[in-house]
Amino acid sequence: MRGWFVGRLPEEWRSTPPEITVDREEITVVLTIADVDLPDGSSDAERAEARAGRSRAFREDTRGRRMEIAREAQHRFDRKVSWAGRVGDRTELWTHVAAPTMTRLRQPERLVLDTLVDAGVARSRAEALAWCVKLVGQHESDWLGELRDAMAHVADVRTKGPAA
Repeated sequence: MRGWFVGRLPEEWRSTPPEITVDREEITVVLTIADVDLPDGSSDAERAEARAGRSRAFREDTRGRRMEIAREAQHRFDRKVSWAGRVGDRTELWTHVAAPTMTRLRQPERLVLDTLVDAGVARSRAEALAWCVKLVGQHESDWLGELRDAMAHVADVRTKGPAA
């Protein structure tokens, strides 16, 4: 998929290679946009607002072409395509899929979610569960990265097996 997007994206969008993340439902393409050039002495708030403006302008200016590329990719890869832009240290997700997930929880796990809802941390059990998953992802990112690397290695070994 990465190769397809690198080949399909317009040249002016590829100052750096796009970051592509894939799961079962969605392909997320993060485009790097040229950073803003502000005068010396500009505040962090000015820089943040300038980056937000640059991201917004790029999003609006490229909407038609991104939709066309997304339609082609969705047909080719049978997944929705989402877009994000990175300007300096600011990354903004412009579109995304919120895929429903079914899970069965026992009472102790449901009580955790209900506590988060009752405390106002989340509006629903679904939102509380999403919050928990996000928190684990933040605090265990190194471990999850190692796990993904190990899974990629297993997939590579399987392709070289007797049935290959």
